[in-house]
Amino acid sequence: MVSHSLVYHLLLSMEVTMSSREISHEKNQPLDLPSKERMKQFGAEIELLRKRVESELGEDDVRYIRRLNRFSRTMEAAGRILIHASFEPIGFGAGVTALWIHKQLQTTEIGHTVLHGAYDRLEGAEGFHSKSFQWDMPIDEESWRRGHNLAHHQFTNIAGKDPDIHFGFVRLTEHTPHRWSNRVQLPFTVLAAFPNFAFMMNMHFTGMIDLYSGNGREEKFDYISDRSMSTVVDVHKRAFRKYLPYYFKNYVFYPALAGPFFFKVLAGNWLAETMRDVYTAATIYCGHVGEDVSDYPTGSRAQGKGHWYAMQAEASNNFRVPHVLSVLCGGLDMQIEHHMFPRLPPHRLRQISPEVEQVCKKYGVQYRKESWPGTLGKALKRIARLSNKSPAPLGKMKRVFAGMM
Repeated sequence: MVSHSLVYHLLLSMEVTMSSREISHEKNQPLDLPSKERMKQFGAEIELLRKRVESELGEDDVRYIRRLNRFSRTMEAAGRILIHASFEPIGFGAGVTALWIHKQLQTTEIGHTVLHGAYDRLEGAEGFHSKSFQWDMPIDEESWRRGHNLAHHQFTNIAGKDPDIHFGFVRLTEHTPHRWSNRVQLPFTVLAAFPNFAFMMNMHFTGMIDLYSGNGREEKFDYISDRSMSTVVDVHKRAFRKYLPYYFKNYVFYPALAGPFFFKVLAGNWLAETMRDVYTAATIYCGHVGEDVSDYPTGSRAQGKGHWYAMQAEASNNFRVPHVLSVLCGGLDMQIEHHMFPRLPPHRLRQISPEVEQVCKKYGVQYRKESWPGTLGKALKRIARLSNKSPAPLGKMKRVFAGMM
């Protein structure tokens, strides 16, 4: 459990205006600088890192994404052939694994990065431009860019601005009111959301969840403005323009090519799909959920660029994995760096991560980096705690400190 002094320091170091009040405290600050000057210098150093790395982007980055995409497509071909042709568990398992690797790379290291616009300005990367790229995922690209790039990344964990403080009826911070359905949000997360993550993410970003259940908050909606007939049509159009071709390809077309082995291929495709969803969910839920992760009430805003960078760092988690797993995570094991520099490719985030950590520590900005199982465990514990209408003592303690401002 996080100590009172740690939470207090966390709130002080953020220097965020919440409900039009500013946190201000000078005791034990790094470098003995006033808080505003400390955040100003912190932001200046992070900006220097960003500009330096952006100036280095070029041919090497284009070669990297092209080579990785070719590898991914090779894995897809190998996987589908093995699933179709195998008559024993080893070949079938190898096919499922190869197809999963393709799906995982297309979702994270390739798709997620491309849709952030990481390659938009690089010569030779025309096939990887954010507005024309179509990823091998049942998630509408336009809806994802609008909800993820514009809302979540600008207003991370800020109630009323970030639609990702809740996912369906799963509340991820105390700023989403408790509903009766929240009582089962932990088993729902593990047994339903994780194995069907891509399907539910499309419902989230296209506004289908808003349409059918609302977001649980007073403003009701994250992605739609009303429940008029035009909204109903638009929401379903966005959702099904990805659902229909994607699931037809994986669950009808390819299995049908196998003739009498239809159900074997169907099972292989479903397994690869589920593996991708579980792996991706276990990556993403770690990013911003946990008892020691900062979240902010309605009206919170950063006081300058340095404050914004600090908010991104303290509302995010990093976790340690080997390089191969980091590639399959799409660099989201470095969520702090990703939120500071969302348009940088993951291999560049890996490059500058040690420097970002040093700068954060220098200026007293919290930088969390634990094991993947430990970080996931904290995220699930947080979800379990928030399933109760009256959270355990830590949640109450956060509100006490918020009330001191």
